[in-house]
Amino acid sequence: MATLTQLEYLVAVDRHRHFGKAAQACHISQPTLSMQLHKLEEEYGIVLFDRSKQPILPTSEGLVIIEQAKAVLREAGKLDYLSKNRKLEPIGEFRLALIPTIAPYLLPLFLGAFAKRYPEVELSLTEMTTENILDALENDRIDAGILATPLPGEHLIERPLYYEPFFLYVNPHHELAKLEQVKEDKLDAKDIWLLTEGHCLRNQIVRICSLKGKPGIFPNVRFESGSLETVINLVEQGHGYTLLPQLATTSLQRQSKAKLKPFAKPVPSREVSLVHRRAQYKIPILNALVTEITKCLPKDLPREKSKSIEVIKI
Repeated sequence: MATLTQLEYLVAVDRHRHFGKAAQACHISQPTLSMQLHKLEEEYGIVLFDRSKQPILPTSEGLVIIEQAKAVLREAGKLDYLSKNRKLEPIGEFRLALIPTIAPYLLPLFLGAFAKRYPEVELSLTEMTTENILDALENDRIDAGILATPLPGEHLIERPLYYEPFFLYVNPHHELAKLEQVKEDKLDAKDIWLLTEGHCLRNQIVRICSLKGKPGIFPNVRFESGSLETVINLVEQGHGYTLLPQLATTSLQRQSKAKLKPFAKPVPSREVSLVHRRAQYKIPILNALVTEITKCLPKDLPREKSKSIEVIKI
């Protein structure tokens, strides 16, 4: 019968698609890892990986074993967690990922209070794009993510934290700056600054603006940023406009806040949720995160969906 250690090696090779990297991640030598996987293959009577390919790939039979190995390791982790935490209190390690357009603005609001209130939780934080968070959840590299929802599929649980309205951030010399409220049909591609591909916020802005054609202010310059701060600075210097989620506007100086324009109702907004696998067992920590985050949010940030807002799909 396979041991938990052998299953961990198996999953590590599937994750890294390289024996050397998997061995390094498991803190063992490559010959030791290879020997243990060879034993598994002999026991099951199948070939787990196609070693002729680079990177190596699971065989069709190996994929079935790998998925079951992940399920076994999750259940083993659950048993270990419950044995150490019989009172079901928020304790232990928790790996949380946030998308880059949420992390800089949300973390400062709740992190200090959470760390002080739950000193026995070892919180590991990482910034990732939506695609990478979903992959990390699927492969048990993180326990939960905070990102824009709703998401496709039914194997994840989404716990909405808040609904964040978008604002137009426009240079005073732009024609849109004359408007008291902005309607989505007034926006076009030629004057907008966007984040790079891979950011779900970019996709939402494209949907809001119904953009057609290539965005760009200067005909001989193609630029997309991975940072909202860069986009803000470009608008500050007199070039075009962008869209900002509400929390990204709170740290703006007073003179910069004058460049913000609200949208007409229903206001385009994003739903921000704590997302985890259905099989997640660290429920006490999840509940503590939801409680602490919602407690620290600005009072004017909607906690519930209403007719006055329109949730933009990713």
